[in-house]
Amino acid sequence: MRWRGPLGLAWQQRVIATATTLPILPDIRPLHDRGAQIFQRHALQGLIAQIERGDGADFEALVEFRAGMDRRAIDWKQSARQTKLHAKEFRTERNNQIVFAVDAGRQMCEPVAGLPRIDRAVSAMLLTAWVALKLGDRVALHAFDSRPRIASGVVSGMPAFANLQRLAAAIEYSGEETNYTFALTTLAARLTRRSMIVLFTEFTDLTSADFMVRAAARIVGTHLLLVVVLRDEELERIADAAPVTADDVTRAVTAAALLRDRKLVLTRLQHLGVHVIEAEHDRVGERLVAGYVDLKRRNLL
Repeated sequence: MRWRGPLGLAWQQRVIATATTLPILPDIRPLHDRGAQIFQRHALQGLIAQIERGDGADFEALVEFRAGMDRRAIDWKQSARQTKLHAKEFRTERNNQIVFAVDAGRQMCEPVAGLPRIDRAVSAMLLTAWVALKLGDRVALHAFDSRPRIASGVVSGMPAFANLQRLAAAIEYSGEETNYTFALTTLAARLTRRSMIVLFTEFTDLTSADFMVRAAARIVGTHLLLVVVLRDEELERIADAAPVTADDVTRAVTAAALLRDRKLVLTRLQHLGVHVIEAEHDRVGERLVAGYVDLKRRNLL
């Protein structure tokens, strides 16, 4: 404790030892600032109606066929009993499982625009988890570096959001290398049904990226995998800057090679059937929510 004197020229200080632990909760200002904006942009009621009723998997109702409806939805048996055509209407399945796998290894602790990548990943994760809980899906959190560190159960309902926030506060900055094989294999063994796995990660060398691609190939046949990475805007600036000296040329060539390797890894993931989001640090949450809603609308979960 520290307090200033009446003239502000000196202060008194006292240290009191205590065994109390005060968790530092993640910043949810992006949730407050952008959550409402996202729902306003997509017209919340219309978005939910479009997601719940459309080209889903669960039968909803038998309705009179209207112009513009998919002809494949026509129920010919029921139409034969009526004087008009009738079609089946479906709604998208609820209670999908969304698992957020957060890489807390060394490379994710590197800063981007003044904040560690992992902090920006956690903010995007909380924003998307809030939307997923709103839409009736179930959410889980999995954090790892060289081994799994946090493995929550699957939760549902808006009251569970506070628990996710507290679990996210327990994610520690780590200096260890990420073990994708151990983490994703352990995660897949815990899942008893098809789930959407959202992997927040970062890679700078082809060796670690190759382990990630191999681990992704093992689970992409069973689960829907979405990999989220932040654009390396610093490398892009170095590669695009006009060189003045020989050192500038060397830096530009090195940066271009790293970006080329990065694009190659992301392309390999896409060829495996992995969905990839590479976003700016200040738009990753919005891009992730849009990607999640799109996959849900397409009934891929």
